[in-house]
Amino acid sequence: MLTRAAERIADHARRFVQLELELAKLELKRKVAALGLGIGLQAGAALLGLFAFAFGLATIAAGFATFLATWAALLIVAGGLVLLGGTLAAAGLLSMRKSVPPIPELALHEAKLTKEALKNGHG
Repeated sequence: MLTRAAERIADHARRFVQLELELAKLELKRKVAALGLGIGLQAGAALLGLFAFAFGLATIAAGFATFLATWAALLIVAGGLVLLGGTLAAAGLLSMRKSVPPIPELALHEAKLTKEALKNGHG
């Protein structure tokens, strides 16, 4: 009788885990599909933004060309882009150095605490 109850509990636990895994798989599939659509839309928006940025730069150069030689206007715009790009690159490099090494320290600490609690019988 006790053995039969233990078997039923084990079967229920097994089925519960299977259902949880199936639920997780379905949820991930739905989220990945939504993520893929979002990435595609963002890529399209980024491309259009790049075109808009290029036309904006061309407009600035054309404005400078009304009172400067065309080559000088283009050189000024190009120099501004180099300065902006260098500043962004330096800021990105500093940000990346702060995030190295990419180890989830809080998650590892929580896993260690959980392991200790289970080992000591507090779970």
